[in-house]
Amino acid sequence: MPITDPVAAARAARDLPMLDAAIVDCFACPRLVAWREEQARVKVARFRDEPYWGRPIPGYGPGDARIILVGLAPAAHGGNRTGRVFTGDESGEFLWRALHAQGMSDRAVSRRADDGLQLIDTRVAAAVRCAPPANKPTPEEQRTCRPYLVRELELLTGLRVIVALGAIGWEAALKALAALGHETPRPKPRFAHGGEATIGPYTLLGTYHPSQQNTFTRRLTQPMLQAVLARARELAGTEPNLP
Repeated sequence: MPITDPVAAARAARDLPMLDAAIVDCFACPRLVAWREEQARVKVARFRDEPYWGRPIPGYGPGDARIILVGLAPAAHGGNRTGRVFTGDESGEFLWRALHAQGMSDRAVSRRADDGLQLIDTRVAAAVRCAPPANKPTPEEQRTCRPYLVRELELLTGLRVIVALGAIGWEAALKALAALGHETPRPKPRFAHGGEATIGPYTLLGTYHPSQQNTFTRRLTQPMLQAVLARARELAGTEPNLP
């Protein structure tokens, strides 16, 4: 049954598989529903022969993860096509390479949702679960989608570190933690690459988003991203599974 009330759906999810199923069936934001479905129907030339997912994207990674990465939203021809977060686009290629180098993923490339990729002590999610026009979800769409992230954090009982991929991920994490009853420090932590804040039992880390806008201009490099991921591992107490 299509979900139009994310608050009720998130509260009803007793575990991560139930939450993932609720996310996939969400139709709460008309503009995003129309956009994701249009992109799946029209496609782009290089993927014209491929089926598109065209639905919201749940988080990916083990339920005992001690680290979660929170991005912005799926790409129209990345996650919206493949059905898995950060899979099938340039941002994902950059991210998986860094995760693999830090022993947080069993491979450095992810182009399909059925490729068997496994994350290690790590989960990846997004502030908004549908692909938005111009990669810019509205404030209202961010608010509507937030209950899914709130419940995801709550269900990850071993979670210790949240890595925000960009300013929207940072703000989403702050608001999700506040919704869970963890008071935001004062002054309010501001997003910055390498930023760090302790909030309740969690540490929030910031890094620039691995978008082409940042990686092509070298505002974000592999060493920069890997340094933040290494710090996340250190704080979470995870053992590196280095390639």
